[in-house]
Amino acid sequence: MKKITTIVAALLLLTSCNKFLDTELKSDFSPETFFSSAENAELAVNGIYNSLYGTKYWIYGDVASDDAVKGGNEGDQVDISAIDGFTAASDNGHILQIWQKMYETVSQCNNVIFYVGQMDIANKDRYISEAKFVRAYTYFYLVNIFGSVPYKDKPQETAEAIYVGLSTPSQIYTHIEQDLNDAIATLPPTYQAKDQGRATRGAALAMLAKVQLFQNKNNECISSISMLENLGQYNLINDYANLFKSGAEDCSEAIFALRFINTTEAYLGNEYVVYMAPFVQGGYYFNAPTQSYVDCFTEQTDSGAFDPRLDASIGRGGQPWFNGLTFDASWSSTGYLVKKYNEENPTGLPIARMTVPVHLLRYADVLLMKAEALDAVGQTDSALSTLNKVRARAHLLPANKTELREKIRLERRRELGFESHRFFDIMRYGRAYAESALQGTGFIWTEPRFYYPIPQLEIDANSAI
Repeated sequence: MKKITTIVAALLLLTSCNKFLDTELKSDFSPETFFSSAENAELAVNGIYNSLYGTKYWIYGDVASDDAVKGGNEGDQVDISAIDGFTAASDNGHILQIWQKMYETVSQCNNVIFYVGQMDIANKDRYISEAKFVRAYTYFYLVNIFGSVPYKDKPQETAEAIYVGLSTPSQIYTHIEQDLNDAIATLPPTYQAKDQGRATRGAALAMLAKVQLFQNKNNECISSISMLENLGQYNLINDYANLFKSGAEDCSEAIFALRFINTTEAYLGNEYVVYMAPFVQGGYYFNAPTQSYVDCFTEQTDSGAFDPRLDASIGRGGQPWFNGLTFDASWSSTGYLVKKYNEENPTGLPIARMTVPVHLLRYADVLLMKAEALDAVGQTDSALSTLNKVRARAHLLPANKTELREKIRLERRRELGFESHRFFDIMRYGRAYAESALQGTGFIWTEPRFYYPIPQLEIDANSAI
């Protein structure tokens, strides 16, 4: 996605940078006139990747979970506090923001699928499948944050396409699976250097496995992961910490990641570090890790050391931070901050220009999904062997079969911390697990599980809801 981002970033500058405000508009485009050349079709596809940036899944995946609290200044971003405390109402600003951002992504995907589908150009089928992958990815988070949502799959040009009623989670998942199966049939396993970062067959298979696991389709999940493994492309890298350094988007463990370009334009870097870095670095110190997260690292390595994933994931008092600093617990209301999206910065550039990738799908996640699905269907030996591959990278001793399901769940928490997975895992583990994990937060289980409210603005605007 590095090359893709360069193209899309140039388009963003036209609307975001003051020095372009005096440029005279030469023309405007309707969809029919824009989708008139192969070059414009590719730009539209590139745009759907750009739409994934800034969606702030971490507010729901991390802050809403037992891994983190809002952090930051106490009175800052009170709408996030409401999400954190499960008191968010339908007029919550961040709920509206993520709803609008995700449906903007869906709309861009729908335009590509419909209009590129009418063109006679090279890469046509691949472009459509890239859009279907991103649409499926986006609907996965829509259904897991909100539950029943409108399923929109056409350009927003008619009342019928705009005013769409609610589909159930089961119905949404059916559409997601169809998109991903279409993408698997068409997407290539790899790309040339100039197209690195686009959705691949492996990304579609990994996403399909996740969708199947979330529906308890365990045998189907195992099958999808077997197809991914048969591609022979993915492996765990040796050093966990290296996953969270610039360039890690191209390592053998990365399946699909947000990439950022090294640039003098601050707003084109990884915004995660701005939200999560300490004030001394110019950050807002949100998404503050909890003591509960720290306490889940109880095992020592085979050499008697700490699990290295803890200090690769978070900053804690007395431990090395970046640029020669030692982490000070006073930098955070909990005493901890997320470390994964930060890195050494010898040039002194503002942190908003940093380029650590955001892993959306990586192979360790796939292995833990596989272990969980294998255990669910009674293949405990294979499940244990798969789990121990992830543990071995962290230099932990092999686990045994005792309470294997709980061990797999714990390993997901440690391995994938602050990668926007935890809250969604808690929800699918069921009521007893959720009430235990989220006790003291204001969380109340509501059958079939907790969902955040649909924004009031959407309810008011969409007469079909």
